[in-house]
Amino acid sequence: MKNIRPITVLLAMEALLFVTLFSCQRDPVYIGELITDPTDTIPGPIDTTPVVIITDPCDPDSVYFQAQVLPILTSNCAMSGCHDVESHKEGVILTSYDKVKSTGGVNLSNPSNSKLYKSLSESGEDRMPPPPSDALTADQKALILKWIQQGAQNLTCDSGCDTTNVTYSGSVKPLLDFRCKGCHGANNPGGGIKLTNYDEAKIVALDGKLHGTVNHDPNYKPMPYPAGSAKVPQCEIDVIRIWIEGGAQNN
Repeated sequence: MKNIRPITVLLAMEALLFVTLFSCQRDPVYIGELITDPTDTIPGPIDTTPVVIITDPCDPDSVYFQAQVLPILTSNCAMSGCHDVESHKEGVILTSYDKVKSTGGVNLSNPSNSKLYKSLSESGEDRMPPPPSDALTADQKALILKWIQQGAQNLTCDSGCDTTNVTYSGSVKPLLDFRCKGCHGANNPGGGIKLTNYDEAKIVALDGKLHGTVNHDPNYKPMPYPAGSAKVPQCEIDVIRIWIEGGAQNN
C-alpha cells in the first residue's frame, strides 16, 4: 500500500503530458528567412516584345496637321527659294501651323478658293511646287482640301507606329514617300539624292546618310528641311534604324 501514491502521481503526470502535447496549438518553427510572397527566381528568357500603347488614337475621318499636312508642305514647298523662313516667296511661309494659317491664304468660308489649295493645281511657275519638281498627287491635294474644310485645325493623335515587323515595302517605303520624296523625287532631287525606289534608298541607308540625317546626328545635314525643323517622330526613326540593322533588305 505504500507504493500506491508514487504510481498514482506518475500516471497523473503522464496523462497531463499527453493532453498537453495533443491539445496545444503551436506556431510552426522556420529555419532561415520566411517568405510570405514568393517570386520565381529561376533564370529564364526575358520578353522583349515591344508593347504599343495608343493613348490618343487617330480618327480615320479627321485630318491631322502635324502628322499628315505639314510633312507634305515641308518636303514639297518649304524649300530654299520658295516658302521657307528665309525665302518666304510672296510672303508665304509653310514651315509650321501658325505660319501656314497666317500666310498661306487659308479660306475657311470657301476652302477650295484658299490660295494654299489653288496653287497646287496652277500651271507653269505658279504651280506649287513649281517645275521641274513633281506636282502633288491627287490624294495629297484632296487631303489638304479636306484639312481646310474641317476647319484647318492643329489636331494631333497617336498613330501607333509599329516597329515589330519592319519591312521595306510595308514600313520604310511609305515613310520615305511621305516624308522625303517631295525633296528627293525623280525630278530635281535635293542634293542629287533620289529616294523613289529600293535601290536608291539602299545606297543612302548603307552609307549612313539616311539614319544620320533623320536622327540629326553630327556631321549630317538634318532632315526634314528647313533647318531648325523638328525630327520626325522617334518611332519612324526607329523603323529606319531597324531596317538598316537588318541589312536594308528589299522585303
